[in-house]
Parts: sequence; C-alpha cells; structure tokens
Amino acid sequence: MGSESKIKGRADLRKTLEEKKGFGKKIVFTNGCFDILHIGHVCYLEEAKGLGDILVVAINSDSSARKIKGAGRPIVPQDERAGILAALESVDYVTMFDELDPYEVIKELLPDILAKGGDWSKDAIIGRDIVEARGGTVCTIPIVEGISTSKIIDRILKRQEIIQDDLTSPSSSMA
Repeated sequence: MGSESKIKGRADLRKTLEEKKGFGKKIVFTNGCFDILHIGHVCYLEEAKGLGDILVVAINSDSSARKIKGAGRPIVPQDERAGILAALESVDYVTMFDELDPYEVIKELLPDILAKGGDWSKDAIIGRDIVEARGGTVCTIPIVEGISTSKIIDRILKRQEIIQDDLTSPSSSMA
C-alpha cells in the first residue's frame, strides 16, 4: 500500500475500518498535531501499533493546530504532516480533523483501542467514553522524556540567535 493510499477522508476511512473489523482486526486510534516529527513520535506510534492490528492516526488540520498551539504553528503544513506519517511502517491510515479535539472522529470511526501519550491522564482522554462504552480499551503510552516539537523549535531559535550574534560581533568582521 503506497503512503498516499493511507491518507483518507473520514467517511472513506470508516468504510475501510468496518471491513477490517469484519475480518476480526482490532483498530487502534490516536491523534495529535505531529508537527516536526521526531523520535518521540516514532516510538509512540510504534508502541500504539503494537496494541492492535490497524493503527489510525488523526491529525489536527492547520487551522485546528493553530487554534491549539498558537500563531506560527504548525511549522509543517497538514498535507506534508499527513504524508510523513503515512510513510511510517507503523501507521496504517491517516485522516485529518478541523475540530479542536478528536471527539467527532472517534465517534465516527469507533476504534477498539484509544491510545494517547503518558502526559494525558486516562480521565482526560477525549473519546474515552465512546470507546469504553463499546467494550474497548484506553491506553496511555509513556512519552520519551526531554523530546518535544516545542523543545526542537526552541533549540533552533537559540542556535539562530548564536549564529546572528556571531555574525554581528566585532570580532567576526575583523577576519
């Protein structure tokens, strides 16, 4: 399956997942912005995939991510984020949502397993009620400490400041 065929609209994805469930496949769902994909994301997605048979990743659209993360985010546009995620072996399907949270997507796709990072308490996981009411499970996956998109952005900005300081310092113009 090419990575482009992994990216689906919700209605199309719902039909695909219903077919997979008919064959006894367990559907795992997770969501996030996944802006500037890093090793923490990759480890998280691999572990989420191990919880079932089919991993669905719902990503916040650009407008949704901007409302949550603020101006200047996301760094990577939604179509690129979807393509990068779809290229990962652990990810079976990618879909997008414009809402601030994935509640409606979860309600439409009805996954068997809902996975979120360990920075979420089970009580705070959106869609938990839907999944558990159907006999499904909600799982938290430990996050990779010290790694986040925000920290990567901060590191880039600090390095840029150092470069600018080096370029504008009197000693750099005397060479």
